[in-house]
Amino acid sequence: MHATCVPEQACREARKRLEEQGISVKAFALQHNLHPSTVYAVLTGQKKCLRGEAHRAAVLLGIKPGPEN
Repeated sequence: MHATCVPEQACREARKRLEEQGISVKAFALQHNLHPSTVYAVLTGQKKCLRGEAHRAAVLLGIKPGPEN
């Protein structure tokens, strides 16, 4: 069982958006100054995405809402 707080559907949709844009997970990670393994872990539901780099990755992937301004 994964330790995620993010719905599996949201992860699938984020991966699909990357594929539709022709962007690899690694390229996305490097473009946003994230570690590729963190982005993979977010997309597979292995990270809770509560804080730090995993949370930032989830926000950039559109899985979680960003901070309100």
